[in-house]
Amino acid sequence: MPVVGILAALSLSACSTIGYYGHLARGEYSMLAAREPIARVIADPATDATLKARLELAQQARAFASDRLGLPRNASYTNYADLKRPYATWNVFAAPEFSVQGVEHCYLLVGCLAYRGYFDRERADAEAARLHATGLDTWVGGSAAYSTLGWFADPVLNTMLRWDDDELAATIFHELAHQRLFVKGDTEFNESFATFVQYEGLREWRAARGLPLEDDAGRKRQDEFERLVLDTRERLRLLYATALPPEEMRARKREEIERLRAEYSRLRETLWQGKGGYEEWINSDINNAKLLPFGLYRRWVPAFSAVFAHQGGQWTAFYAAVAKIARLDAAARVRELSGLQDVKPD
Repeated sequence: MPVVGILAALSLSACSTIGYYGHLARGEYSMLAAREPIARVIADPATDATLKARLELAQQARAFASDRLGLPRNASYTNYADLKRPYATWNVFAAPEFSVQGVEHCYLLVGCLAYRGYFDRERADAEAARLHATGLDTWVGGSAAYSTLGWFADPVLNTMLRWDDDELAATIFHELAHQRLFVKGDTEFNESFATFVQYEGLREWRAARGLPLEDDAGRKRQDEFERLVLDTRERLRLLYATALPPEEMRARKREEIERLRAEYSRLRETLWQGKGGYEEWINSDINNAKLLPFGLYRRWVPAFSAVFAHQGGQWTAFYAAVAKIARLDAAARVRELSGLQDVKPD
C-alpha cells in the first residue's frame, strides 16, 4: 500500500489540520534528505559487508524491473536512506464499533483511502486514541515500504532490508508498478495490480537468476489466513446489519473474534502442521479497524493473471490492456475484472 507523498497530502480536505500538514512536510523532507546514492554507499570502504550485499541485490532488482518488466526507468530505488527506526510510517485505521466500513480520508491526487499515515509512531498513537475516544475502533499498523507514486525519487529504506532477498526484490517491483499505473480512489485495483506484477516479476527474477521456482507453501498459508479473516469480516458485516441491542451486539462481536482465533488455531495445527506465523496478530486485540487492510492487496490478482495470459505474457501488451480497464468508470471496472476473475488461462 503506497503512502501518499506530501504533494498529495497537502490536497486533503479542509477539515485536516495545519499541524498534520506540517508533520507530513517534515517527515517527507527528513526522508528525502537522508538519501544517499547506493553506488556511493557500496563504494565506501566503511560500509558494512552485509549492507553492501543487500544494496547490490536491490540495484540488480531495480535494473531488472525496467529492463525485463517494463517498469519506470527513473531515480527511484537508486538511493538508500537509513531512517533509524523500524518502520517508514505508521498508518491509522478506524471504523465504527458496529461496522466493517473504514473511515476514509480523501486526497486530491489519489482519491479516498481508509487510513491516515504518520511518520512518527507517537503521533499515530495519539490520533488513534483521539478517534477511539469518539467511539471508533482503531488500529495502528507499521509500514516498512514507502512510495510517493513517482513524485520524488523514492529510496531503498533500511526498513525494507529486514526482509529476505525475494521480498526485497518483490517490494521494488510492487512499488514501481504503482508508478506505472495508479487509479485514483480504487485501492483494490491498484494493490491487486501491483501485487500481480510483484508475483510474476519475482517468478521471472528467480528464473533469470537460475533459482528454483518459489515455494508457494508460504503464499498458500497467507491465502488461507486472509480467507479466514475475510470470512470473519463478512460474518461481522451480516451481524451489524441486524437490529440487536448494543450489548448483545458487542457480545456477538466478541464471539466472532474468538471464533476467528479458534479457527486459526485449528488451521495451524492441521493443514499447516504446526507452522504459524500470525500469532502476534491473532493474539493481540482484534477489532473492526484491524480487519480493514485484508482483501485490499489481492482481490483482483486472478483477473490480472488472466489478462497477462491473454497477452501472451508480454509486459507491454499487458500494461496496455490493463490501462484500458483502468480508464473505465468504477462500476464498469468491477464488472470487467469480475468477468476475468474466473477465466482460465489459454
